[in-house]
Amino acid sequence: MDILLALLPAIAWGNILLVSVKMGGGAYSQTVGMTIGALFFATIMYVFTQPALTMTILVVGFISGLFWALGQVNQLKTVEKLGVSTTVTISTGMQLVATSIFGVIAFREWTTTTTIILGTIAILLIVVGVVFTSLDDKENAQPPGQLKKGLLTLIVSTFGYLVYVIIIRWYNIDGWSAILPQAVGMFVGAVVLTSKHKPFNKYAIRNALSGLLWGTGNLFLLLSLPRVGVATSFPLSQTGIVISTFGAIVFLGEKKTKRQLIFIALGSVLIIGGAVLLGMTKA
Repeated sequence: MDILLALLPAIAWGNILLVSVKMGGGAYSQTVGMTIGALFFATIMYVFTQPALTMTILVVGFISGLFWALGQVNQLKTVEKLGVSTTVTISTGMQLVATSIFGVIAFREWTTTTTIILGTIAILLIVVGVVFTSLDDKENAQPPGQLKKGLLTLIVSTFGYLVYVIIIRWYNIDGWSAILPQAVGMFVGAVVLTSKHKPFNKYAIRNALSGLLWGTGNLFLLLSLPRVGVATSFPLSQTGIVISTFGAIVFLGEKKTKRQLIFIALGSVLIIGGAVLLGMTKA
């Protein structure tokens, strides 16, 4: 039962981009819609849990949310260029590598020979996995420069997600306390980043559902951490890329050649394998 609980974040998060694309709209209205749903969910959670909120938690949580908005809007912009199946695997790989390297530098996470070896192998697996999932095929090639533009946008997205995660850890703020101030920051950040594009429309309302999914995944992750530990819950939460990747191909009709499907499958396995090894370094 505990393992099932730890898998629920992956199920929720793995469906976010699928739901966003199905709900329609562009990256800007999708981002604002997600934050509306996330803010609603966070408000309900705060009413029931009522964690103590110090000034540090409020400010740091808010800033964390601002950077999440930067990460999310650029991830959704990449989806418009590369599609869900390619974007989600590359994005996940970039985030895993970035947070791991920063964790080693800032928090000195890998202090033993074993963790250094495991972590290095994990990063190599993830990098190879990202390369595999981004391979083009002559029959289904991206327009010239499209992949490069998508990767540059994902670098900005990864930076946003990195700060979103790291700043909370830097100030040692627990997830329950951060939920509401983060959600407020997410909403404000989304509005600021998208205001020129008139994001408030019917698609923003529809995409509130994806925000509820994000909040649900966050809740289950917080519930599973004390039950199964970081070493198990972290890699399991990353398996959502399987849902996003193959869900996009099956339910969104993204076109892939047989060769691309094989490499996407191999890349996904390598990225998840890398996540498992990273989880072992956190044990």
